[in-house]
Amino acid sequence: MVPPPPVPEPTPEPVPAPTPEVVAAGPVKVGVLLPLSGPNAAIGRAMLDAAQMALFDVGDKELQLLPRDTQGTPQGAADAAQAALGEGARFLIGPLLAGEVERVKPIAKAANVRVLAFSTATQFAGDGTYLMGFLPKEEVSRVVAFAHQRGMTKFAALAPNSAYGQIAVDALKAAVEGNGSEVTQVEFYDPQATDVAPSIRRLADYEKRRAALAAQKKQLEAAGDDASKAALQRMASQNTSGDADFEALLIPEGVARLKTLAPLLPYYDLDPARVKFLGTGLWDEPGLASEPSLVGAWYAAAPLAQRRDFERRYQQLYGSRPVRLATLGYDAAALAAVLAREEKGPDFSDGALTNPSGFAGLDGIFRLRTDGLVQRGLAVMEIQRNGSPVVGPAAETFQQFTN
Repeated sequence: MVPPPPVPEPTPEPVPAPTPEVVAAGPVKVGVLLPLSGPNAAIGRAMLDAAQMALFDVGDKELQLLPRDTQGTPQGAADAAQAALGEGARFLIGPLLAGEVERVKPIAKAANVRVLAFSTATQFAGDGTYLMGFLPKEEVSRVVAFAHQRGMTKFAALAPNSAYGQIAVDALKAAVEGNGSEVTQVEFYDPQATDVAPSIRRLADYEKRRAALAAQKKQLEAAGDDASKAALQRMASQNTSGDADFEALLIPEGVARLKTLAPLLPYYDLDPARVKFLGTGLWDEPGLASEPSLVGAWYAAAPLAQRRDFERRYQQLYGSRPVRLATLGYDAAALAAVLAREEKGPDFSDGALTNPSGFAGLDGIFRLRTDGLVQRGLAVMEIQRNGSPVVGPAAETFQQFTN
């Protein structure tokens, strides 16, 4: 997700780090900063429920979660962080949005407490703040590499003119650099526009290809021989001549908008049989198979195996299906529990958090880098009418990574 730009507000005075004597006197406390009220309350509560599940599964009675409501605002997040730190939190899980992370980061730093946030705002990563959010750069890199392995060398993008869209397009350009591929075309559209057909027409070079077909038909009609007449009959169902100048098209868009956008692609002669549609983790939701033009498309996301069991147990426990981000709450709490049980005592240091071997979570293996960003073992899924089978398995160890 791409959160709205943060609203500048004065940074409150930081809370001093708790003394070792106070920490040692009771359970290991971890603050959980989530929007439990406001527009994102449903997401926050589901993530908190998942975190509580993780604590139950791990069975660590010495770890105590301190849930604090950020209200989904920068000031609310600052107040929540102050409250958790004031109660002795040695580690902070959350917050969710970029503006919240921006306000919490200096407060936690002053208290010498590390933050494991759920945002994708990479500008706030580092210096004691780590991001667990699903990063579009990683997802684009994974699906493009997979497409390249399948022989595709010409890529294009149809993206919203937003921060997320720009990040995805930049990631596409970086992914093809040095592997013999190229980005032949990029078309941005207004994310608030109700009609994106003009953007798709330009992307498809529709007018030029349509004019080329008309010229060919005119030439055949002038010839008038049997072969020309047969060729005209074959062209009867065509709207354009020739193919688009790319073999794969990246569409970094969410499910709701994608369902309205996708039918326009074949309408303007971007045939899914000739152009492979590619997506990011935003596609990792049920229901896309109902759109015929997306059947056969690929997207990169966390592997499904562990998540399916979690979703089943969550629904049994809470009576509803978890939001997609709930697994982040689970994995963050499970990681905190692991670090709290270190042989020499709880260790939430940078060294412990950036263990190069990484950790195994509901969303596959992951590790936190020294720059504060997360690195994941992502799978590539193919949309089919009966589900999204894995066509590119996720890495199982970080030995398969070069950085």
